Amino acid sequence: MPFATLNGITIHYAIGGSGPPLLMFAPGGWRSVMSRWTSAGGKEAFGEMDALATLSRHFTTLAYDRRECGRSGGRIEPLNWELYVTEAKALLDLAGVKRAMILGSCMGASLALAFAARHPSSCTGLILHWPVGGYLWMKKGHTFFRRHMDFVRANGLAAVVERAHKGENFWLDPEIGPWGSPAALYPEFAAELAKQDLGRYFAICEQSRDAIFNDTMPSGASGEELMAMHVPALILSGRDTRHTVSAAWALAELMPQAELWEVLPPHQTGANVLEQILRFQTTVAPANTAP
Repeated sequence: MPFATLNGITIHYAIGGSGPPLLMFAPGGWRSVMSRWTSAGGKEAFGEMDALATLSRHFTTLAYDRRECGRSGGRIEPLNWELYVTEAKALLDLAGVKRAMILGSCMGASLALAFAARHPSSCTGLILHWPVGGYLWMKKGHTFFRRHMDFVRANGLAAVVERAHKGENFWLDPEIGPWGSPAALYPEFAAELAKQDLGRYFAICEQSRDAIFNDTMPSGASGEELMAMHVPALILSGRDTRHTVSAAWALAELMPQAELWEVLPPHQTGANVLEQILRFQTTVAPANTAP
């Protein structure tokens, strides 16, 4: 799988299959990596269907490890949806794709919403699987950033770099923070992280936390942006404290062209989720263009 420099950051990506383009934003918070779409690394319906391989039989798939995740690099700066969208759009441009179906799961659904809010003409449709939102989602993000900053205050950034080499990530080991994954892979990045001014670094952490976990709405787009989002959308609800039914319902209520599939986990399977994706694709097929 190749690498490209997008927005000045090394991004690990894969393009495969044939058919209408499908841009894929993987689930998993700071575990948003391509393996989450496979039977080896995926969970629930997408792991069951071996989604990257299966969807590549129907679409030209564009998948990648989001910045600061997996084998992609990063940059120590305030993280926000605008930055995430910039690299996603750069991947489309790299592939020569003008318009694509967007599939996002978990926090990837948030990125799909952020992408559609900024580049609606690039979206033929949105598939929003297990969108996140609500008080407990916001609390999780704030808690993880607090744990990381407390660890840095007590141990310093050099200890973050040392701990990052154990192979975990921010979502599994909050103490290493959102830049722990690239620090474990890229020595130059690790050296830069270790020498950060702590005052500046804490300000960046706080800005990132408040931009990504800003309220109890579904993440990625404001209520006003959702109401103005005239992009067809299929919503597949989760059913737990982070992938909340309330987040899915809020999107269905606010987005003018959204449909909510009223099958909830555990009754979602690889087979029936694939069936819904392909059915939805046929409803927007006239708008799709090949890459």
